[in-house]
Amino acid sequence: MTFTDRLSEYVRACFTGLWIESHEHPDALVAIAQLCRQEDWRMAIWDIEQGLKIPGAEVDAGASDPLAAIRSLNSLASPDGTAILVLQNFHRFMQSAEIVQALAQQVVTGKQNRTIILVLAPVVSLPVELEKLFVVLEHELPSREQLTEIAQGIATEDAEFPDGREREMILDAAVGLTRYEAENAFSLSLVREGRLTAATLWEQKSQMLKKGGTLQLYRGGGDFSQLGGLTALKAFTKRALLQPHRDNPHKRPRGVMLLSPPGCGKSQFCKGLGSEVGRPVLILDVGSLMGSLVGQSEERTRQALRTIDAMAPCVVMIDEIEKAFAGVNGNGDSGVAARMFATFLGWLNDHESDVFVVCTSNDITKLPPEFSRSERFDGVFFVDLPSRAEKDAIWDLYLNLFEIEPNERRPKDDNFTGAEIRACCRLAALLDVSLVQAAQNVVPVAVTSAESVERLRNWASGRCLDASRPGIYQCSRTSGKSRRRVSRDPSHN
Repeated sequence: MTFTDRLSEYVRACFTGLWIESHEHPDALVAIAQLCRQEDWRMAIWDIEQGLKIPGAEVDAGASDPLAAIRSLNSLASPDGTAILVLQNFHRFMQSAEIVQALAQQVVTGKQNRTIILVLAPVVSLPVELEKLFVVLEHELPSREQLTEIAQGIATEDAEFPDGREREMILDAAVGLTRYEAENAFSLSLVREGRLTAATLWEQKSQMLKKGGTLQLYRGGGDFSQLGGLTALKAFTKRALLQPHRDNPHKRPRGVMLLSPPGCGKSQFCKGLGSEVGRPVLILDVGSLMGSLVGQSEERTRQALRTIDAMAPCVVMIDEIEKAFAGVNGNGDSGVAARMFATFLGWLNDHESDVFVVCTSNDITKLPPEFSRSERFDGVFFVDLPSRAEKDAIWDLYLNLFEIEPNERRPKDDNFTGAEIRACCRLAALLDVSLVQAAQNVVPVAVTSAESVERLRNWASGRCLDASRPGIYQCSRTSGKSRRRVSRDPSHN
């Protein structure tokens, strides 16, 4: 159902208080005006700069008093018609007790003469006195079809707007932009490249996310070739994301949960996944969602999730989620973290957008059990310390990266993670010493946090999929040392 269809329903049902959340005021006003002409409704528009305007009528444009604008609505009423007053950016005036009271009274009396108050604003900011009187509608961002029309209106010459797969990539990059942002991005691409390109659009989208402050767009060039090990996890996610599913939302992949000790490559895997499957990677910083005002954290959470939905198809990464929602039990923050977590859980379960979520955790026991249940994620994987073969692959990657002789003697690395192998190679290059000497400056996390790593392995045993081999992760003790067993599915050969 389109925005105008929903608006028409509410006006016909005589909902006299409507709040339209929109960043595209010109487009929203055009849609509202077209609906009013179609239904023969009277319409007036007010903003603080131009005052009250009634299309087709002479009105004092200097009438910038917001109280006078609200009171003027009754003069537009007619015995058999409907009158709508659009108040632009009126959330800025909601701190005034007189305005709140005038709005409440007008919404109630509007039932008698079919006069509708419609607030058009980029955020929903309703005082408690008006919460039960207003209904919130969302004016969606431009669809792919609308973005195609915008692009065709700007790229008018042959070959400026490519066809086929390249056009799909351009539209993927433009999804989530407002009309104004898309027009600017398309124009910049023409000036810079002489044609529309996805790279310029991604650059502009990254700027858009920086202004919001809650999401970061990662567009690095690393792929799985720069990440040793995790064979089963790589194969699982690539197969899930590269299967055709766009036309059937029931077949869309949901995401994975990664559990492991620190430094085992969870974050690098997520960043490489985007390059492998041709999707942008959004990094959600949950800490930046926290606000000082009542309700601000919850509103920022909802806005971030709406932005993520608008940017689909994409990969979303939430790193160390048990720390991100540390106050989930409601201790010390009046339940703000719990409400944010509940909002995220609801979205994780119900969202229909083509968003693949990757959550990482170093201690899943700090999260409620319902978080990792089926249908929120496609799988929960345990990423253990790398095996011997995986360590050798990681050494080869970083020896080449830091230009170290590949035949140089390597230190004992029984407890090393991938991050510690990298640190050893980097220190050897930085200090101009051998790998064995550099390793003396590296203390593995499996030593400094031996108890927590062992506890994590024991918890994951039998509960998680193995990230390195197909099957369930199993951990057993032999001679006081931890080793892995893999319980294979008979269907895997």
